Amino acid sequence: MSDTSYSRVQKSFLKYQHVFVLIAPVLFVTSVYFAAPTPADAGLDYWLEFWWLLPVFMLGATIVNTVGISGSALFVPFLIFVFPLFAQPLTPQTIVKVGLISEAFGLSSSAVAFIQYGLVDRRLALSLVAGSVPFVVGGALLSFVIPEVLFHSLLGIALLAASYLLFTADLGHGDSDESSGSSSGTDPAAPAPDGGTAVDLPNDPGKLGPAGVRTDDDGTVTRVDREGDDYTYTRSGYLRRFGNYSIGGTFQGLAGFGVGELGIVSMLGTKVPVRVAIGTNHIVVALTAILASLVHVFGGGLVGGHSLSLATTPWNMVVFTVPATVVGGQIAPYVSNALETDTIKNFVGGLFAVISVALFLMAAGGVI
Repeated sequence: MSDTSYSRVQKSFLKYQHVFVLIAPVLFVTSVYFAAPTPADAGLDYWLEFWWLLPVFMLGATIVNTVGISGSALFVPFLIFVFPLFAQPLTPQTIVKVGLISEAFGLSSSAVAFIQYGLVDRRLALSLVAGSVPFVVGGALLSFVIPEVLFHSLLGIALLAASYLLFTADLGHGDSDESSGSSSGTDPAAPAPDGGTAVDLPNDPGKLGPAGVRTDDDGTVTRVDREGDDYTYTRSGYLRRFGNYSIGGTFQGLAGFGVGELGIVSMLGTKVPVRVAIGTNHIVVALTAILASLVHVFGGGLVGGHSLSLATTPWNMVVFTVPATVVGGQIAPYVSNALETDTIKNFVGGLFAVISVALFLMAAGGVI
């Protein structure tokens, strides 16, 4: 396929990405209904038992995708504390599996939406995913053999750390220090005195709007999003990000979250602009969530732990949580532009702190 044809296909996909993305949960639900191993007496009551998870997970997916963190950071505590009030308690492995499967679809949906906006550094994202893979797999396999008390304790530590990182991270969409061009009142295409343009910015015909990316010989990246806002940064700081993503990847496999919370902070710490950091982080979290989901579904027998097969997956839950997170992922970029991210960030950080205390109390009760 020629570069021109590839560019045309890419542009068409991004232009109509919401159609393709929304078809995915329809195909998923259809395949689950007709092919998934379900109880022999599964009827309409079985499939509609957890319909109320649809609005809950849609709201949760919108919140976490707006901030750029892992969906399971909200889904797992919800399934531990709130879900048993309306249904039966779930095992830790099942909780993480439902959270990861739902998160994988939701973050993939949101990631495509952020790509459409031109806010994803794919080269940076793929390098981070590659470095996280062994830690995600190791954490997922570890989840099969650790005691429930230790599981709750580690969840509490992860959430407490995530709360601290969210409170200290600057996720506001400040324009003056991270982008120029139209975001700061300057038209990138405005004429300059020499007859050129005021700012020499890339313009890629394969992207929507005045969008593109250029990497100079010195490693400086200039990125333009679909609204015409431009961002300048470098990809330096790989070692620091690798350290954060290795720890976060272990928790991502173990509990279903962690790589997003540590990852967003590490990218901001290495001077990646906040909106690019949030968009890029979606790719990293989505791909690691998919990997962790596969290990959680098929990997129990590899370590002599609980063997979770497809038959043990609560399909009547995920047929509602998956579509909910996909829709929430599509909504998130618009919410991100409409609301102050700091408001959502502080709410989620406070919620994490409260949940972590409850998890520590649960762990203490299990020991006693």
